[in-house]
Amino acid sequence: MTPRQAVITGIGVVAPGGIGGKQFWQLLTDGRTATRRITLFDPSSFRSQIAAECDFDPAAFGLTAQEARRMDRCTQFAVVAAREAIADAAFEPETTAPQRLAVSVGTATGCTISLEREYIVVSDGGRDWDVDPAYAAPHLYQWLAPSSIATELAWLIQAEGPAGVVSTGCTSGLDAVTHAAGLIEDGLADVVLAGAADAPISPITSACFDAIKATSPNNANPERASRPFDRDRDGFVLGEGGAMFIVEDREHARRRGAAPYCAIAGHASRSNAYHMTGLKPDGLDMAEAIRSALDAARLNPDDIDYVNAHGSSTVQNDRHETGAFKASLGAHAYAVPVSSIKSMVGHSLGGIGAIELAACALAIRHNVVPPTANLETPDPVCDLDYVPNVARELPVDVVLSVGSGFGGFQTAVLLAGPGASG
Repeated sequence: MTPRQAVITGIGVVAPGGIGGKQFWQLLTDGRTATRRITLFDPSSFRSQIAAECDFDPAAFGLTAQEARRMDRCTQFAVVAAREAIADAAFEPETTAPQRLAVSVGTATGCTISLEREYIVVSDGGRDWDVDPAYAAPHLYQWLAPSSIATELAWLIQAEGPAGVVSTGCTSGLDAVTHAAGLIEDGLADVVLAGAADAPISPITSACFDAIKATSPNNANPERASRPFDRDRDGFVLGEGGAMFIVEDREHARRRGAAPYCAIAGHASRSNAYHMTGLKPDGLDMAEAIRSALDAARLNPDDIDYVNAHGSSTVQNDRHETGAFKASLGAHAYAVPVSSIKSMVGHSLGGIGAIELAACALAIRHNVVPPTANLETPDPVCDLDYVPNVARELPVDVVLSVGSGFGGFQTAVLLAGPGASG
């Protein structure tokens, strides 16, 4: 019996600077940045006052007034991206038994914006310790429970199979998609609506990252603040958004005439069991995840045509994953192009892994590697080919995408196009 393989047949993206897959890909290949001063709230009291925001109007993207009221901004991103992915895949849910449809969605901060807004209301601006629940909105429980995001997506696609939320910090998007691949591979579903979304640009999230000085304070020049692998980087830039995919069994896709973007060829996750926010510079934890993903895909390091880095623009992360690439890929680490799209769309926490996978799938489809924007003076310790500032056209069959999350989470995913062999 031929093993089941998960393929991506539809992509939907809500990202800073580009709502929709085409606009998102144009932003990346142009090397444009979508980082700016925060407009979603008054950031003047914060150390870092910049972010990569989505220019997103719920009504303009097809959400009714009732849907917009019921859903947090994070859930709105997921639903709009999911609708695009379904259309892109030309998938008609009613043609598949509902018990064979599943949902896997990742998020790090859930419905933060709505929860913070409601706390301000019920506590009278934070004045009252004993809050008055009478002032709470009727949808408060849906915002409290991240499972509501999966619920909305299951309603959208009429899925009666497995449905769940993955929350592993900044690897949530990668982990949600690999969980979907596992459901396909294990025969538990034929089609999975999978991906991730986060809308963390809020006072409470900004305050948390301000406290540990993780975000860039380059408020005077926000477009150039996210500088992965650059000697002069000074922290990451918070972002928002999400991406959703139709992930399905290859044979199921073939029967309905769908043309996959790529296959999810291999994946692995590890924990460093070391520190809540700290990383070891040798990157051996991430290297082990990469090696395990290669083994699962039956691929060699030399088969990789492009590496989509976590590339958060912090000193410890950039050096950590540079070490991981050298440890896992050997001499090929110096030959393969590596880039970070966070330089352009910021770091949307749990949502970014899915957004990055969308970029990887599109890189395979178009044979273009997106650049690392704002890379002018490389960190001497980061001495690989980081594709500075300008996209590069080259054959792309196999892409490695990695993620690193607070708590020590390390995830590696390999996508393979039709020309790949292993």
